[in-house]
Amino acid sequence: MSKMKSQYQIFKQKVHIVIYGTSTKAGRLFDLILLGLILLSVVLIMMETVASFDQQYHSELVSLEWIITIFFTIEYLLRIISIQKPWKYIFSFYGIIDLVAILPMYLSIFFLGTSIFSVVRSLRLLRLFKIINHPQFTNQSVQLKQAINASRGKIVVFIYFVLIITIIIGSVMYLVEGKESGFTSIPAGIYWTIVTLTTVGYGDISPVTPFGQFIASFVMILGYGIIAVPTGIVTAEIAKNAQKPTNRSQIPCSGCGVDDYPSKANYCHNCGHLL
Repeated sequence: MSKMKSQYQIFKQKVHIVIYGTSTKAGRLFDLILLGLILLSVVLIMMETVASFDQQYHSELVSLEWIITIFFTIEYLLRIISIQKPWKYIFSFYGIIDLVAILPMYLSIFFLGTSIFSVVRSLRLLRLFKIINHPQFTNQSVQLKQAINASRGKIVVFIYFVLIITIIIGSVMYLVEGKESGFTSIPAGIYWTIVTLTTVGYGDISPVTPFGQFIASFVMILGYGIIAVPTGIVTAEIAKNAQKPTNRSQIPCSGCGVDDYPSKANYCHNCGHLL
């Protein structure tokens, strides 16, 4: 009995190295295969919505999707059994995403013709963030996270200012243009202001009076500055953080992704990987 248990422990350790490790050849190969299957799955989901293509290759699309789903199911189960605390993975963000991504194909057996399943399967793209957890990307992701957190207050104040400006301009355009020009209400004026500020310009509503066109020109110019401000705030924080020494304990372990180890630790307490 003890021999079987030791073999099981060895199997768990090997699976953990392959699935969670990024410094081994097997781990990198597994990530590449996973990346390819995720991208292939998303392509299949998109092609299913093309009626002519789906009618011609429907059986092939379904067969490929089942193969991918079975692979993801096995991978999901192996992730659970290869870690010390499975419930942490099951109820984590990526654990829920992994489960939701494989359920649609099984549910489609009982609920046929539900197009929402295709949309849910596209959530597999979120797993790309977990795959790109290699050492060469980890430090950059930490710096970006720190910059966004540091500039969060400034961005919130800026968005609040933009909302006030949007409401004021939308109300003014409602009074200036009126219902004849398509500004049937203040919300319609606010919608036009948002579309114009973001330089989208659908053209479904447009001012026709000279004064309204003057305001529109001002809003268009203002839009370029509004788009640049959040980018400048985050960029300034990134440049500021780049000059500071990075706290090593904030960088996740490249072997398993754990980031709650002491700053002076040399090895990860969860997987033993060199930090």
